[in-house]
Amino acid sequence: MNLDGPDDLPTPPPPTPLRVVVADDNPVVRAGLTALLSGRADITVVAEAADGREACEAARAHRPDVVLLDVRMPGVDGVTALPYLVPLAPVMMLTYSGEPETVREALRLGARGYLVHGEFTVEQLVTAVRDMTAGRPHFTPTAAEALLSGVGANAHGSDFNPRNVARTSSQNLSQLQSVVAQSSLGPAAGSARARFRLSAREAEIMDLIASGMTNQQIAAACFISEKTVKNHINRIFAKLHSGSRAQAMAVWGAR
Repeated sequence: MNLDGPDDLPTPPPPTPLRVVVADDNPVVRAGLTALLSGRADITVVAEAADGREACEAARAHRPDVVLLDVRMPGVDGVTALPYLVPLAPVMMLTYSGEPETVREALRLGARGYLVHGEFTVEQLVTAVRDMTAGRPHFTPTAAEALLSGVGANAHGSDFNPRNVARTSSQNLSQLQSVVAQSSLGPAAGSARARFRLSAREAEIMDLIASGMTNQQIAAACFISEKTVKNHINRIFAKLHSGSRAQAMAVWGAR
């Protein structure tokens, strides 16, 4: 037996990537989510679905760690599919639908989180997916406010009583209130972002520009319109004193 040192110890295998099913009727959104998540070493998208029926079939076939589920889809919508998906895998709603009634119904039926498009960054989405397996729910501001209003109504006799998340304990109330309080605060500003006075979204888009993404790809990745991307880029160019993508990338890369 060689006892010279730890070099002889076997290298542990890399962790198995989290398996994700993406369900959304918009093919651009599905492609954007798949590209973003599959680019992470610890996450892989095992299937895409265009409606709730396909989502259930994919979950039964692949037994994923997380299902990302849209609300409004043709045929079988997300809320209708939820009771069938929840026994198969943890489900997080990822949707443009932020109506309080929809948020509360989704959580009552067993969804473990609720993200509204336009209210989270790419890194926040990735973190939310990773946290799902640890039982840590995530809510964007619109969903958190809906839950807080529902908890308030429950205290006055409402029948709102969502399972799994958002119970009326002080701990969960504190978590939800923290989400609302921090909704206008982006990630901690780095030196470059502070130097150029870029917002969190502008810094995120500038990083995507530097990675070589087109406006269309950035729009899909950030779940915003191409017009909004162009508006952000115009502001970024002004702050970086650049007249083109190449100049902006050079300035940004020199940070």
